[in-house]
Amino acid sequence: MTSNIKTLLFLGLLTGLLLFLGGLMGGRTGLVLAFGFAMVMNVGSYWYSDRIVLKMYKARDLSRGDAPHIHAVVEEMAARAGIPKPRIALIPQDAPNAFATGRNPENAVVAVTRGIVAILNPDELKGVLGHELGHIANRDILIQTVAAVLAGAIVFIANMLQWTAIFGIGRSDGERGNPLAAIALAILAPIAAAMIQMAISRSREYLADEAGARLSGDPLHLAGALGKLDAAAERVPLQGSPATENMFIVSPFRGSGASSLFATHPPVAERIARLRAMAGRGR
Repeated sequence: MTSNIKTLLFLGLLTGLLLFLGGLMGGRTGLVLAFGFAMVMNVGSYWYSDRIVLKMYKARDLSRGDAPHIHAVVEEMAARAGIPKPRIALIPQDAPNAFATGRNPENAVVAVTRGIVAILNPDELKGVLGHELGHIANRDILIQTVAAVLAGAIVFIANMLQWTAIFGIGRSDGERGNPLAAIALAILAPIAAAMIQMAISRSREYLADEAGARLSGDPLHLAGALGKLDAAAERVPLQGSPATENMFIVSPFRGSGASSLFATHPPVAERIARLRAMAGRGR
């Protein structure tokens, strides 16, 4: 199953869960209320996410004079991807990493840390930049926002469902059903939504890897970069918010024993194996 099909399937699961919970809480009215609340919360962050995250990491625009090679590579691959050349920003941290942000290709930014420029050779850096351009071309910021809206609405409904189950709000005695089952569902639904949201994030990483391999011209460029970045992330942690973890090319915050179901990124070893398989097929 391709990553695009998986993404559609996961979004469908989120939508189905939202509809089911909305019907339990208050039919169409409850569903509209929850969806509207989630929309307001997440669309605002989607619209301003690039400014917020760049300011959070004290990123500054990297001019062509400061980094002519990076600008040339990004310009070449952006043309190949059929998107406008994004802005390029530098994050003043030694932890090697990179991310892309922006609500659409016309307002996109590729941010790289000081550390990534120091440890990767030009080909590996090209693979990383291709990966980030892949995120932009695939409109992953929009897809992640849709998933966040649906997941946020599910959490809102689940919280309301707990109160209706405990106090029987909005239902007659004949309609109350089993309050313990409703409470259990209200607890499990947000967990399921988070798992689905993380699965969407992992699917988009695979797609961006494939795009990066094609844009850079050699899957092994990105494979080599991922190996170095994963090893370096263990030694030099990024200073920032775990809420932004899914944006980076490799996870910059290493939790202790967290389930892979809640991981924002696929295992790096698996990503590298896929890229090497692509190289073996001559793609």
